[in-house]
Amino acid sequence: MQVRVLVLALSLTVSLSAGCTQQSTSTNNGAKPTPSAAATPDAFAAARGIYAKDCQECHGTDGAGGRVKIDDGTRLSVPSLREGHALRHPNSEFVKQITEGGDGMPAFKDKLNQAQIDELINFIRHEFQGGVTPPPEKDMKMK
Repeated sequence: MQVRVLVLALSLTVSLSAGCTQQSTSTNNGAKPTPSAAATPDAFAAARGIYAKDCQECHGTDGAGGRVKIDDGTRLSVPSLREGHALRHPNSEFVKQITEGGDGMPAFKDKLNQAQIDELINFIRHEFQGGVTPPPEKDMKMK
């Protein structure tokens, strides 16, 4: 009978200790948790919104440009922001184009302030041009 009580006590102890043990699903071995990608702020959030509202209709979601028909029926050939001359423009030429418009593009001088325009250019350089370094500004002085 003592053996039976001992076996019963031992099995009860094993059952209770198994129920009290928690399994850890962590794989970082006690290291500090790393922030998720969702916790990383979007440095271009404001510019992304401006682009979506004011530029995307013509330049496209991917900045590729192409043939576009605007509201008044005019068809435009919109340049790509990803390649060609857009890569060769210094930032000052982007500022001038955005501010004054031209070649079918509306002027945004009354809609965007200088900080918004600068943010938009940085967004275009980062998002569509792979962070390419803009060409140096042209020396405007005449010799």
